[in-house]
Amino acid sequence: MPTLDWSQCPAVESIPGKVSGARVLRGTRMPVSVIFENLEAGANIDNIMEWFEGLDRDQLKAVITSPPVVLTKFCHILSFNRPIHRPFS
Repeated sequence: MPTLDWSQCPAVESIPGKVSGARVLRGTRMPVSVIFENLEAGANIDNIMEWFEGLDRDQLKAVITSPPVVLTKFCHILSFNRPIHRPFS
């Protein structure tokens, strides 16, 4: 995944020394990258909530629907000539 600008997403933080400065859900040690790895493997929000204790559903939704992610998904679909109406999963 390309580097995204998470500065406008209040659900994400990066603190030097916390998970090596990786982008994580605010107040947790859950890397944003792990969320997307699980989604790409076919998991959904309910699965992630079940597998990783202490996550906030609203934070997950904020990360998944943040403008940088939506734009990246849209560009990815166009680059592979997939139909635009195909739902993101």
